[in-house]
Amino acid sequence: MAINTTRDDEDLKESIKKDVLKRLFSHLLGYKKEIVKVTLLIIVNTAVGVSYPLLIQRIIDVEIVNKDIGGLLIFVGIALMLALINMAASRIWRGMMADVSNDVVYIIRRNLYIHIQKLGVDFFDSRPAGKILARVTGDVNSLKDVLSSTITMLIPEILTLLGVIAAMLVVSPLLTLSAAVAIPVIVVGVLICEILAEKKWQLFRKKDSNMTAFVHENLAGMAIVQSFNAQEETEVEMAEVTEEHRIAFRGAVRVCDCFSPAVEISYGVGAFLLYYLAIKVLKVDFDSVGILTAFTMYLGMFIGPVRNLANYYNKLVTNISAAERIFEIMDIEPSVKDAENAEIMPQIKGEVEFKNVAFAYPDEPDKLILKDVNFKVNPGETIALVGPTGAGKTTIVSLISRFYNCTEGKVMIDGKDIANVTIESLREQLGIMTQDNYLFSGTIKENLKYGKQDATDEEIIRAAKAVHAHNFIMKLEKGYDTEMSERGGGLSIGQKQLIAFARTLVQDPGILILDEATSNIDTNTEIMVQRGIEEMLKQRTSFIVAHRLSTIRNADRIFVIDDGGILEAGNHEELMKLKGAYYKLYSSMDLKVS
Repeated sequence: MAINTTRDDEDLKESIKKDVLKRLFSHLLGYKKEIVKVTLLIIVNTAVGVSYPLLIQRIIDVEIVNKDIGGLLIFVGIALMLALINMAASRIWRGMMADVSNDVVYIIRRNLYIHIQKLGVDFFDSRPAGKILARVTGDVNSLKDVLSSTITMLIPEILTLLGVIAAMLVVSPLLTLSAAVAIPVIVVGVLICEILAEKKWQLFRKKDSNMTAFVHENLAGMAIVQSFNAQEETEVEMAEVTEEHRIAFRGAVRVCDCFSPAVEISYGVGAFLLYYLAIKVLKVDFDSVGILTAFTMYLGMFIGPVRNLANYYNKLVTNISAAERIFEIMDIEPSVKDAENAEIMPQIKGEVEFKNVAFAYPDEPDKLILKDVNFKVNPGETIALVGPTGAGKTTIVSLISRFYNCTEGKVMIDGKDIANVTIESLREQLGIMTQDNYLFSGTIKENLKYGKQDATDEEIIRAAKAVHAHNFIMKLEKGYDTEMSERGGGLSIGQKQLIAFARTLVQDPGILILDEATSNIDTNTEIMVQRGIEEMLKQRTSFIVAHRLSTIRNADRIFVIDDGGILEAGNHEELMKLKGAYYKLYSSMDLKVS
């Protein structure tokens, strides 16, 4: 299976930018009413803004020239009233748009998380959790600015630009040329930035993802870092990761900084042309200085939206790579999903059958982990799977859990091909425990109810007593309401494992799978939990993957897995008499440890 580490840049599938933007902005279609209201308020803002220079022109050319104090006061009052209208309209639509953009970001993040939960185990096996986290947090946050700016910047600036051009043309078409000269300069700047900046920002996103993954991985494994006294080594690696992040960011920002000089140059050229046309061509005199003043204001109002639109496009180029990374995850088809007409799995009785099962990872189809595996397990049987590391023991139980699909053959439960039943109805009847049974931050009771939210206190306590967890839980200050940190901090490894056993028992599974579930339990704890396991195994089909003899010797049957299949099958006594593969394993240190 191809693995992407914390130091490897992620491959990003090439995408058409127009399609990415169309897909991104389609999320705004659910807010048509809000956007219409916002647009109307923006039009009010634009109309008010465009009217200011005309008021100034009127005041200078008429009221001031004629020394009409009364008229001056009237137009000043009108200007103040328009300012209040402008402020109120702006405040309302900006607040509305903030709500819309926050809602859209919430929906995108929620949909992304829901989709990630549907992806197969192979997706999570092939990349660090921190890189997935970077897409759910940082990349989604980057979209907020784009979505918000689409309404708060794009629409108002376009409307302002159109309004200013219309007003300028009405007042003086010739002077309007002074504004038009800015357009080609800006267009050239935009094209240069798009060509150079896009790849730079993609690289930055990859380096940002690497850094997040590195920090996440090392924080999660801090106990290992400290126990191996590896702080200096990780500091050096962190310095390298952050340096790559810094260089990538600076490279992207430097390209996008080209926008500002282009805009300022265009403003200078426009101002020069304005005054040249006014003085040399139109021969503007004192009596018409209002027109010159108005046009100076309009030129500023023209360059302002152009500058802001350039900044918006800059922001779009900056963040489109975030949208690409999000939609790339959204477009990944789950390797394991419900069939089109999948049925609900009935109450499991516990018969399990493998029919000609073969399996290979999708990215290594020629490397079969399992080859033509066949067996049938009766309801209530306990099956132990033993064999060397990498033989395929965990693969077999993963296929029963349908974490992967068979490459060939069928896995049957109670006569039903599990490929034709819903994943949810199957897994809710399976109890799956591994050597790393993750406990979530929260109370012990909340963890015990994780697989069965409607479990009663009586069910929780009964399960805890069955695996001998009740006594130590009650010795804690708040008993079952004791808060735990992530991964069960504050509890011993054995205590965390006992809570995980109780959590599985609360679920009352039809089939129990223990994959190295007792490997982290000390000998004394194992003696206690062994009786709990026996309680869990009663009246349910169970598969046990273990290296400890004490957890498998009482199994109804033992399957020796190696070379892609089942070499031997039988109970402990039968296999010992054969003096074959199981006998050799039993004689080895791995199996004799207890």
